[in-house]
Amino acid sequence: KFPIMKVLLSPIVLLSAAALIASAAPPTCYSRLLALSKEITESFKELQTSKAEESCLEMLPRMYLDIHNYCVLAKLREFVAYPGCDRLLEVSELKEKARSLYTIMISYCRRDLVFLTDDCNALENPIPTPIEPS
Repeated sequence: KFPIMKVLLSPIVLLSAAALIASAAPPTCYSRLLALSKEITESFKELQTSKAEESCLEMLPRMYLDIHNYCVLAKLREFVAYPGCDRLLEVSELKEKARSLYTIMISYCRRDLVFLTDDCNALENPIPTPIEPS
């Protein structure tokens, strides 16, 4: 009775252990870049809506980031070098995140990246994501 239970339970235990190990794996360089670019884009959107009265925000370069677009490197340099809005803590923090993303892209993850396009206009006017039917 018990040997059959052990035989049936051992594959389940092994699969469960494998699933735990797989979910505990550290993020890859690529996944870190993807997450950081999404975080920066979302933070920029929030900044635009929360501080709409700040005139300097209207002049900031847009921050829609696509790490698969070669122009993203120039976009990050442009944003970090922009002289305005430095008095706003949120903008300074966003610039620091953009600087980190740029450094990671050109140094640590350079071999992990594949640029699929070099369409700089796509970073200015991103294609809206389709709304899923409910």
